[in-house]
Amino acid sequence: MLHARIAIAFTASLATATPLPALAHGGLPAGGFAAAIVHPFLGADHLLAMLAVGLWAVRLGGGARFVLPAGFLVAMLAGGLLGGGGPALPLVETGIASSVLLFGLLTALAPGLPLAPTALLTMAFALLHGHAHGVEMPAGASAIAYGAGLLAGSGLLIGVGLVAGELMRRCKVAPMLPAGGAAIAIAGGWLFAIS
Repeated sequence: MLHARIAIAFTASLATATPLPALAHGGLPAGGFAAAIVHPFLGADHLLAMLAVGLWAVRLGGGARFVLPAGFLVAMLAGGLLGGGGPALPLVETGIASSVLLFGLLTALAPGLPLAPTALLTMAFALLHGHAHGVEMPAGASAIAYGAGLLAGSGLLIGVGLVAGELMRRCKVAPMLPAGGAAIAIAGGWLFAIS
């Protein structure tokens, strides 16, 4: 069963990736599109949160498959504009770690939340992710190229979460989608503890 092997490999990858430090928050050596597209992949906090948004959207099904990813990216862009134009907010890292924990728990437990509050919650945390990215924009970087790269990288990660979630949902061997959410929640708890 190819789907089962892919789902198991994805969940195992999440579990083994959790000890990675949040490397993305030290700034980038260059502020162009190429550097920015890689940025969300460099920190476990951003990587796991965006994968979780895709998984959670699949778990909810229906319109959530479009609304959560799109809402996350729009709110992240707004947060980036706020972060790039002003001082860093306090406790952003704690909020980002909390998003990983919460998105993982919601994916694992799948409470029957209506779409509107679910989208608002996702967007609130996306503002924090965007703010962190905006504050880290290197001096002299092109805001357009940097922002486009971050959106592209983030969208790619959310897309990977959507595809992996769909494969897990179709897997008949075990409840792989809740297991993926649980792995992300465990990583989020670790990130929260060190933030």
